[in-house]
Amino acid sequence: MNLFAIICTREAKLSATAVGLCNTLSSFKVHVKVIAKQNSIFEAYQKGLELCKADPTDIIIFCHDDIQITSTYPQFIAALVKCAEKKTGIVGPAGTTLLGKDAVWWNHERWAKGYHRGQVSHGQEVTIEKTQIDPTTRNHNEGLQISMSSYGPYGQVVVLDGLFLAARKEVWEHVGLQKPKYFEGEWDFYDIHYTSKAHLLGYRNYTIPIDMIHKSGGAIEGRTSWLKNREAFAANTKLPLEI
Repeated sequence: MNLFAIICTREAKLSATAVGLCNTLSSFKVHVKVIAKQNSIFEAYQKGLELCKADPTDIIIFCHDDIQITSTYPQFIAALVKCAEKKTGIVGPAGTTLLGKDAVWWNHERWAKGYHRGQVSHGQEVTIEKTQIDPTTRNHNEGLQISMSSYGPYGQVVVLDGLFLAARKEVWEHVGLQKPKYFEGEWDFYDIHYTSKAHLLGYRNYTIPIDMIHKSGGAIEGRTSWLKNREAFAANTKLPLEI
């Protein structure tokens, strides 16, 4: 079983975080494919899957370019072994057992009621005076204010957040990576579309214990594309979805 990772970015030049991610994955014996200067995450993931030349049972990871994996190699591999189980669909660090009619997986009311699973750290840039930084002790996360979102115990879910998604190649091919015709935006709601489709096809999606820092606030204010794709998904899917 081989491991592949597809990192999609709109930029031509990788950020320091993306370079670090590539280095970490490569050190974990993952074959990394960077798809740069893209106009659509759906097209990029399709292209990446083809470039892998993977076997059906090989594991393909789709992940954001703004994450830092902090798990050790043994922890990383032990978590991804879940993908090898025949009934497993897609796995990732965070998701929910109940996707409501609003189609928002991280809905705070359902979070408070215990429907969500997994955890993710978030790193927000903070201003630090240069005189406060000791160059002899500076590390990769200098200037980051890190907080943890603990959603709930790891386990089976209906949908997953898209910052890190992994599945066997045969699962991705069965799910299909093309953008639904009813989506207008090229970058949003792919994760809910892919993982809900896997669930509806009879696969079991899971959150798994891979530790990572997502160096993005994930704000949706003003993101018309996200809002439109969410509305389109909700209008074309029988909700709620739950296990």
